[in-house]
Amino acid sequence: MSQAARLVLADGSVFHGQAFGAAATRGGEVVFNTAHSGYQEIITDPSYCGQIVCMTAVQQGNYGVNDEDDESDRPLIEGFAIRELSPVASNYRSRRTLDAWLKACGIPGISGVNTRELTLRLRVEGAINGVISTRDESDETLLEMARGLPSMAGLDLVRRVATGKTVAWERGFEGDLAPAAPPRPIDRHVVAIDCGMKRNILRNLVHIGCRVTVVPPTTPAEAIREMKPDGVFLSNGPGDPQPVTYVQETIRDLSRDTPIFGICLGHQLLALALGAETYKLRFGHHGCNHPVRNMRTGRVEITSQNHGFAVSPQSMARVGLELTHQNLYDQTVEGFRHRELPLFAVQYHPEAAPGPHDAAYLFGEFREMMGGDELRVASSE
Repeated sequence: MSQAARLVLADGSVFHGQAFGAAATRGGEVVFNTAHSGYQEIITDPSYCGQIVCMTAVQQGNYGVNDEDDESDRPLIEGFAIRELSPVASNYRSRRTLDAWLKACGIPGISGVNTRELTLRLRVEGAINGVISTRDESDETLLEMARGLPSMAGLDLVRRVATGKTVAWERGFEGDLAPAAPPRPIDRHVVAIDCGMKRNILRNLVHIGCRVTVVPPTTPAEAIREMKPDGVFLSNGPGDPQPVTYVQETIRDLSRDTPIFGICLGHQLLALALGAETYKLRFGHHGCNHPVRNMRTGRVEITSQNHGFAVSPQSMARVGLELTHQNLYDQTVEGFRHRELPLFAVQYHPEAAPGPHDAAYLFGEFREMMGGDELRVASSE
């Protein structure tokens, strides 16, 4: 018989289910993700640090876990809430079950949850702190723990997930994962500021012909200039961008003379560095089916997203930023470009993992911005 587990929210709601993964009590901000596959990439995405992820798709774990699809060195989520855990892990790449993997990583999971009810509650009330527990603790104790957790607003989680040393990244795509377009010869140097970098971003940079140097988020602008990069990349990452002032200061300095491309948290940090403002969304965007309009072409792109904060559109015009992409669900800012300087960013994930590749052309635009030869990664017209 399965061990019982509970998910207790800070508003007093209690969701009962069956435990899987590690026997533990963990707490964090509870968010929902609408992807139908890609749980391994989601669980290892550093942007989910400090969060309990609820999957809206009914069954999880049916294709197991492999050795190739991790987006970071280790999972950083606090817990995993699902409707049904597949009894079978069937895929030629599978090496272990989702249950065994989470157990080895020390992450608790809860299945049998009414994920529809939980998702509707989060959609109406907004993301809320909660605690997953497989242990024999009272609901009152778990509720007190949930209410004692810090708010994601004002929380700097970048230092917790980022690299502490400068490293070279040389691996591109391999085997079945490779894009149809062949890789470019390495003839550009990009310094990537790691705020919680996903590996598929690095693979895309190598694929367009970049030698990539990954640096800690505390690396000063002068040290980056000494590396003589053709461009600087700002990565995704967890938490609130506002307290990450050390990266903002570096970007502000580099923006005067260096092409810069930002994704997700990097999008927000670039906006803040240039004088725009950010705010917390009610329940964030988490999934790989979000429609975004390219304002320059009118084309709608289906995108992969994972963020709980956004850039204020009212603050952009006064600092020379032009809206380039807009979310069709809630009209939030999904991308901008500086009107004069070689700076641009998007809020979503063009590298996918998981998700569609509609926006892969943005890596090609970054190369062109650095002065590379014309490159067509995917049509943006």
